[in-house]
Amino acid sequence: MRQVILDTETTGIRIEDGHRIIEIGCLEMIDRKLTGKYFHHYINPQREVEAGALAVHGISNEFLKDKPVFVNLVKEFMDFITGAELIIHNAPFDLGFLNNELILTRQGWKPILDYCRVVDTLQIARQKHPGQRNSLDALCKRYTVDNTKRDFHGALLDASLLAQVYLIMTGGQSSIFDAINEKDTSDNKNTQTASTVKIEKHNLTVLKATDDELLEHKNYLELLKKKGKCVWPE
Repeated sequence: MRQVILDTETTGIRIEDGHRIIEIGCLEMIDRKLTGKYFHHYINPQREVEAGALAVHGISNEFLKDKPVFVNLVKEFMDFITGAELIIHNAPFDLGFLNNELILTRQGWKPILDYCRVVDTLQIARQKHPGQRNSLDALCKRYTVDNTKRDFHGALLDASLLAQVYLIMTGGQSSIFDAINEKDTSDNKNTQTASTVKIEKHNLTVLKATDDELLEHKNYLELLKKKGKCVWPE
């Protein structure tokens, strides 16, 4: 599966106020592994950056003055994301701005969802951690992802952090045991005891791990131990 981790920075919050995208950062991931391929550009929004937005991402009007406009990057950007599954934190925000930029090119581009599937990691986080803070910073802290270099928001840096959070949240050891560790407030009416579970026998082919796979597994466990997330020994 080809996935693209995507983040944007903008001149302000509201499209209705004429705000535009000033940075796009995308990382390619295939079969849950980053490939090293990326799309990253700063963009001249042809308007001023709002003071509140500047305080968040630190990208100034002066810095953006000589950057390309979106219409000159749109083909390269769309070629990069088309056919992929986009992983975005708070997807409606980024998609709203991206679709607006596509409209402003006047080149007949359709909405992003006509070219890509989208996974919103904010929705995943809210389902897994209801009632808790689920910003990217909060998730980095929860999943022990190092974001100490994040003095300001930046699209490519945030995409990198989101990639790590997404992989842990959707397949890491911590995600497996979240439900066990959190207090169960239900009445357990749907809980089935072991004695009522029907176990069927099947003829299964057993494939032993290769030496390279065992070494990779060992290295992964060592990494989890350093992060305090390893819940079983080798």
